[in-house]
Amino acid sequence: MRKLVACIAITLTAGLSSPSFAQDKKLPPLDPSPMDMAYYPAMYPYVVKVKGEPGALVARALYSRPQKKGRTIFGDLVEYNKVWRCGANEATEVEFFRPVTIGGKTVPKGRYTLYAIPNESKWTVILNKQTDIWGAYKYEQSMDIVRTDVTPENNADETEAFTLAFEKANQGANLVMAWDKTRVALPIKWSETAAAKPAPKKTK
Repeated sequence: MRKLVACIAITLTAGLSSPSFAQDKKLPPLDPSPMDMAYYPAMYPYVVKVKGEPGALVARALYSRPQKKGRTIFGDLVEYNKVWRCGANEATEVEFFRPVTIGGKTVPKGRYTLYAIPNESKWTVILNKQTDIWGAYKYEQSMDIVRTDVTPENNADETEAFTLAFEKANQGANLVMAWDKTRVALPIKWSETAAAKPAPKKTK
């Protein structure tokens, strides 16, 4: 009986120290295109939730940030006239916490994938109902909810890492996409009543 127990213990110990077990426990390395998040209002969790400043969450974007690394970006790494995921790895997702208007169309509250078709003179920005997508390989145009054209601008300062940011604008905000020396702003509008401040907490 003791010999049987010893054999079982040796077998289990050998299994735990096997290469496959060690490989399963290995943590992944730092991604070369790290994931980031942008909010409107900017830094919402800290500014509103922690500091207590007034404001209601309107939108947030979850995206990966590829680096330029001396490469030619638009027209080369990111090909013109082809659907782009607006970042790297998983396609960028934007979530709206109230109905908004983009390109003259109402976009219901919800989560969407953000794509773009870049060109030298215009970008076609797309919101698509499919989510949790890798790249643009499975993009389906039939699932588009909005397509709107915006004009790219030249940035005097080069942006090394692809960046998304919401900036305050008339009747809403712009979703800014910047990389290399290119900057694009997507206007997003909503009603002032929908963006009303949250009700104050009740005191006992």
